[in-house]
Amino acid sequence: MKPLKILMVTSEVSPLAKTGGLADMVSGLSFALAELGHDVRIVLPRYSSIGNHVVSVIGPHMLDVRRGLMTGTATAEEVALRAMGAEGNRRPKFFTIRKDEYYARSGLYQESGKDYPDNLARFAFFCSAVLELMALWEKVDGWIPDVVHGHDWQTSLLPVYLKSEVSNRSRVSVTRTLLTIHNIGYQGIFPGEQFESLGLPLDRFTPRTLEFYGSVNVLKGGIIFADALTTVSPTYCREIQTAEYGFGLEGVLRERGDHLTGIVNGIDTVVWNPETDPWIAARYSIADRSGKATCKSALQEECGLPIRKVPLLAVVSRLVSQKGIDLVIDAASIVLEREVQLVVLGTGDPDLEAQLSALEARHADKVKVFIKFDEGLSHRIQAGADMFLVPSRYEPCGLTQLYSLRYGTVPIVRRTGGLADTVVGVADSPRRRKSTGFLFDEPSGTALATVIDSALTKYRSKVLWSNLILRGMQVDFSWEESARQYAKAYEAVATRS
Repeated sequence: MKPLKILMVTSEVSPLAKTGGLADMVSGLSFALAELGHDVRIVLPRYSSIGNHVVSVIGPHMLDVRRGLMTGTATAEEVALRAMGAEGNRRPKFFTIRKDEYYARSGLYQESGKDYPDNLARFAFFCSAVLELMALWEKVDGWIPDVVHGHDWQTSLLPVYLKSEVSNRSRVSVTRTLLTIHNIGYQGIFPGEQFESLGLPLDRFTPRTLEFYGSVNVLKGGIIFADALTTVSPTYCREIQTAEYGFGLEGVLRERGDHLTGIVNGIDTVVWNPETDPWIAARYSIADRSGKATCKSALQEECGLPIRKVPLLAVVSRLVSQKGIDLVIDAASIVLEREVQLVVLGTGDPDLEAQLSALEARHADKVKVFIKFDEGLSHRIQAGADMFLVPSRYEPCGLTQLYSLRYGTVPIVRRTGGLADTVVGVADSPRRRKSTGFLFDEPSGTALATVIDSALTKYRSKVLWSNLILRGMQVDFSWEESARQYAKAYEAVATRS
């Protein structure tokens, strides 16, 4: 495969700006593609938080944006970052679009749990500015991407604009686009009267395009106009084409099914590596797992739990219904009758936070709940726990179960999305010898408690449990293979007639 020029357009990327797994995915994939020899550029809005990571700025270049009501001047800057590994050619280049009235805010998308009311204008302007940046690159250094890879609704207007304008930008106007859907539940839906601000022809606001029950649905537009579509696991790819998981866009996705594929996310195997992890009490490896016992006792001590040889269950998650946190609370009434301990880390729905805190108060000798975000503690929980719970109602890919496998912590997950694609259940004959964890189907606390009981039974067999841990730690979820699959998808779309 010849090296490709790839432009990643995203609303967030690690370490510059992050609210979730999207940022890690874009970073991990971009670096893996660069390692494979591809020429990768990443562009995102210049949020106020980005300055903490910048060593130097190259540029700036002024961009004149004129599209509908999305008018004004923006600044494009190439940024050099702190702590991004060894210097060399096989690294993506980072660029930001600066317009302080839109992006110099305390949040990326919202404050105090409320979305910014001008989010449509913010990300429509961003997409418009990216088009001007692409035209600038073509003029200045002849750099024209083979593929523009956008992510989620925030970048979905790019393929719409590229397909809706006359060919007045030379080769840029026919650049191919690929859009990744990270979570179909977030679609960028805005009042219909805001459509005219986008500078698009009126025929782009119909039920066959961006109109959605009288509103503007930005993600729908991206799905329709992108040359290729991906999502973050094969099972989720199938699920979102059904009424249960499609959030109203299942029909559109089925129509574009021939252009839609699922590719499982990878993980950063440098950051998430029990052999070198600076956050954990003792390092360990597949060959020598003795340090994991040290990590468990250290975690129990940090949590204020008795240091006992009982199964230690863990949850690290956003504390919301989608993640099945209410199922954990329901299951706890049964599971905590056993000789077990439970550690929970995360923030989210205030009601679920309160219920978890009440659970801790009732079972202070068995339960510890941390209502916060703590990167170091999340590593220590992965290293110290015996079992990791991910009972999501839906899960496009999921990363925490991949971390748990790498750290020898056996995952217990619901059979949905990427969870079903990355964990092989003990009871899933005839693949018993390949099993790496436990799966359940019904989204209920009773079903979760039943599968936990099954895991507790297997835990009593040291040989069976040790083999289960070993198989999980041997699975390769690095970004290299996923990056190769994306590169094939880029090549296919770039050469499509």
